[in-house]
Amino acid sequence: MLQAFTSPIDAMLSWCDPFGIGRAALDYWRDSVERRVLYLDVMRQRGNQYLAHMRLEKPNVLGFEAETIMDGLDLPRPVNYELLWIEPPQGVETDWQKRPFVVVDPRAGHGPGIGGFKPDSEIGVALRAGHPCYFIGFLPFPEPGQTVEDVVDAEIAFLKEVINRHPQVSEKPIVVANCQAGWQIMMAAALEPECFGPLLIAGAPLSYWAGERGKAPMRYSAGMMGGSWLASLASDLGAGNFDGAWLVQNFEKLNPANTLWGKQYNLYANIDTEASRYLQFERWWGGHVMLGAQEIQYIVDKLFVGNRLSTSRIITQDGRRIDLRNIRSPIVVFCSQGDDITPPPQALGWVRDLYENTDEILAQEQTIVYCVHDRTGHLGIFVSGSISRKEHTEFTENMDYIDVLPPGLFEAKVTETAAQGAAEAEHIEGDYLLEFMPRTIEDVNEIVQPNEEDERRFATVARLSNINRGIYEVTLQPWLQAIISNSAARIMRRCHPIRFGYRLYSDLNPLTAPLPVMAEAIRKDRHQVAEHNPWKVAEGIASHQIEQSLDAFREVRDRMVEKLFLQIYGQTWLQTMVGLGTHDGLEFRRRPGSELEHRRFVASRKTELCSRIDQGSGLEAMMRALIYVLGGAPTTDERNFNRLTASWEEFEEDIDLATFKKMLRDQFLILKLDRQGALDGLSVLLADQSDDQIDHYLETIEHVVNVSGQMTPRSEERLEAVKAKFAQARSVNSATGGERPVKLDEVKSSDSTDPSAPRKPRAQQKARTAKPRK
Repeated sequence: MLQAFTSPIDAMLSWCDPFGIGRAALDYWRDSVERRVLYLDVMRQRGNQYLAHMRLEKPNVLGFEAETIMDGLDLPRPVNYELLWIEPPQGVETDWQKRPFVVVDPRAGHGPGIGGFKPDSEIGVALRAGHPCYFIGFLPFPEPGQTVEDVVDAEIAFLKEVINRHPQVSEKPIVVANCQAGWQIMMAAALEPECFGPLLIAGAPLSYWAGERGKAPMRYSAGMMGGSWLASLASDLGAGNFDGAWLVQNFEKLNPANTLWGKQYNLYANIDTEASRYLQFERWWGGHVMLGAQEIQYIVDKLFVGNRLSTSRIITQDGRRIDLRNIRSPIVVFCSQGDDITPPPQALGWVRDLYENTDEILAQEQTIVYCVHDRTGHLGIFVSGSISRKEHTEFTENMDYIDVLPPGLFEAKVTETAAQGAAEAEHIEGDYLLEFMPRTIEDVNEIVQPNEEDERRFATVARLSNINRGIYEVTLQPWLQAIISNSAARIMRRCHPIRFGYRLYSDLNPLTAPLPVMAEAIRKDRHQVAEHNPWKVAEGIASHQIEQSLDAFREVRDRMVEKLFLQIYGQTWLQTMVGLGTHDGLEFRRRPGSELEHRRFVASRKTELCSRIDQGSGLEAMMRALIYVLGGAPTTDERNFNRLTASWEEFEEDIDLATFKKMLRDQFLILKLDRQGALDGLSVLLADQSDDQIDHYLETIEHVVNVSGQMTPRSEERLEAVKAKFAQARSVNSATGGERPVKLDEVKSSDSTDPSAPRKPRAQQKARTAKPRK
């Protein structure tokens, strides 16, 4: 095509361009023309792909074969959700003795499937680990009258169905929820905690007012638009449905450099290698779905603007309070510093909203683990292949250990195995090591950076939003609902700028007809320019400057929006007008953890837990001692769980894994509440054991500790204390002939015990169930 035009020029340049400047320009010009044609053809393919995808009855971007197990349309309150079973790909075997793995995708404007649209994904990681996998997806249009609470109840029903399909597994399913699905699953787990195993909440906003000044500009959106009345307007223009393309447009506005230039230029500059990946991602990014008017209004009013979830102020229609403190499963929160949609303060702010200190977390027997990535963006948290191969793989493979972590607050870190010595790496599987470090509420506050003045501003926005929405509902809304028909709503959806862009470059546009022929001819005779071509280098420099200019514009815009928001909603007269007088203090901001009733509960709960110090068996004594010694290090990691599990398999084949995990959690908790009392109680737990059995327990402890690598002085000191308690138990048994247990008070009083003194029987040992599997 271009050869006939460029051949004479090539001949002329061969003798009149000794330095090659003209040839470099000609090569670059030819390459750029070819890239333009190929780029336009890829955009044409994107448009056709979009139209084909939107015509599907159940569109998704799953990269795995799936079978529908349960349809939300069959529930008493029908919803447009469904439960799918993921068929493992060829060569991947499923271990049906492992707990099931459920991935819930976000319904925030895009279609389902992002959690499993490629092999290196959350579903792919779980399948390779041998877990039976399920997926909760949705259809493009909601059912009439569908509410958020209906969706939450449907997800609970799906989890019950998964549990029923695996009666041989004693543990509850692992649930992974991304973005918007995160707060839905947290609501479901708070209502039905017995249906959920460990929860992995990735990039999910839970505390919507939180954020660091100078960052997270999205939290100011409601205030700058006057509240939630615009959501009502968009739903009325959609004849009762809210177009998810509006949410996608809000996301794109956050990063104009990428939206307006970077993403498209990357495709243009690397058109020979980038087309496939670009089309794969755009299939999901452009798969816009609808939300019901009631759903979006609930989300905006009670979550984004009202911030009611993290403060336990949501009560369902049937009178149930949604309190995240009711969740009994370990909660893993995965967020990133590079996420401008769900920054770490919004992902973790709920912890400080609910708890005043870590003692309250202990009293609720709740385990919270958070991991903060340093740079990946919002989508990278659950889409990036490197994240899947590292963080998600480690979380998936170590959920059993997370399941036995004691109640409390922990930070997780993933480090490379190569950084460990040979002895240290013995108990590590894979290329990375997952470590857990105890944290406090003060550590969370350093991330969240709470600001009471800003909270008052957001409370002002919430009240003003209710006023504006009320005005809209009695003035404009009745007229719009009367005149907007389904046909009119459909036409307006098609004219949305984002949707229209896909159609413009599709085969619906007759001007694109020559593109496939031209692109095919170019691919057969492609003239790709070298990367060191000076004109190609200049192109890259110009592109970089354009992105920097757009980034500068974004920074100025965000600073102006933040300053304007703080100025407007910081006005005392406005706060007073909406009912927030200065005398109110922080009454507008409910802090469940600071309420007197909750403080009484915490005190009584600690007393109850401490009363269980001298209750248990010899195995529990050994596990308590091991946890005590291994706890001499400032961090704990997956190797400790492997060591403890090996001890369990050696001594107690009649205990299933779920019971063993509960026993470990109990011993962790007892040690955390009263370390010295728990240490003194070892002699009581070993009172009915023979000397040989006590020696065997102690040998096992020493073996596990010795293979753990070099001990710290603190761990060595703890091991000596354990040996002393075991020796004390042997001496007591020798004095009593091994015929009677002792009381904890006797152990604390002295090491020499009067054999004739009366003693109360030790508490009955914990019942154990038959172990169905290993």
